[in-house]
Amino acid sequence: MSTPQPPMPQAAPEWQAASGPSYAGPAYTSPIPVVRTHLGHAVASEWTKIRSVRSTMWTLGVFVLLVVGIGLLAGALVANDPGGGGIGDENPLSLGFFGLLLGSMCVITLGVLTTASEYGTGMIRTTMTACPTRGRVLAAKSLVFFAVAFVVTLLSTALVALAQMGMLEGVREPTGEEWLKGTVGVSLYIALLGLLSLVIGSIVRHSAGAITIMIAAVLAPLVIAMFMFSQSLEDLREALFEYSIPNQLSVFYSTSLTESGPSGWDPLWIMLGVTAAAFAGAYALLEKRDV
Repeated sequence: MSTPQPPMPQAAPEWQAASGPSYAGPAYTSPIPVVRTHLGHAVASEWTKIRSVRSTMWTLGVFVLLVVGIGLLAGALVANDPGGGGIGDENPLSLGFFGLLLGSMCVITLGVLTTASEYGTGMIRTTMTACPTRGRVLAAKSLVFFAVAFVVTLLSTALVALAQMGMLEGVREPTGEEWLKGTVGVSLYIALLGLLSLVIGSIVRHSAGAITIMIAAVLAPLVIAMFMFSQSLEDLREALFEYSIPNQLSVFYSTSLTESGPSGWDPLWIMLGVTAAAFAGAYALLEKRDV
């Protein structure tokens, strides 16, 4: 009986044994430059969005029309008052308050649409794919919107203030602080109000719902306080009057609805604190929820 022999290794065929020349060429270089993305890229993207959509031009156009149109109309009515009542010793810039209060609704609407509309159309998925850092997206939207809202409001309020001072005769000249509060201060406040709307839109993710919430936040406290006739609710009624957004806006024109409550630059710090708290909540939810 023969012992089984282990298989002998066989030589590889000549076409396999003969190793051909190496065809490894130089490393591939993409014609598209690869750079590390940063906040500036996200800001540029959001600027392209906000200036290319029609809602921006419509809402800002109506805002300028309301602020400038109503402001000039109020100035013309006072200037042509046959009774000569005028505005007395009050701040002559206060006539711009009425148009700005109505125009703030346009800023609120645009702020909500800046974020909530992308959730409605599904565009937010493309945005987050292009920029996976969600906090950077929210920060870029906030920076672009705040800058646009502030510049447009500042130009509108400054135009109204200069035009009203030209129309009104015999009124006192506003002080430097009144000029600053009636233009820069109130513009910062309106821009922060719009930024708060943007953050609420990011939290709610529904345009109509977020706009309703913000309009209620602006008007409801003042309306509710007007119908509080009970003496036991006097303290709550006074607080609603003092801290309502219309009253805080009037503080910038030195025409507060109450003798107590916020004064000077207090409304700006209040709005800044509320917006910062809402922004922190929106950022936390953005990191946890799916798009």
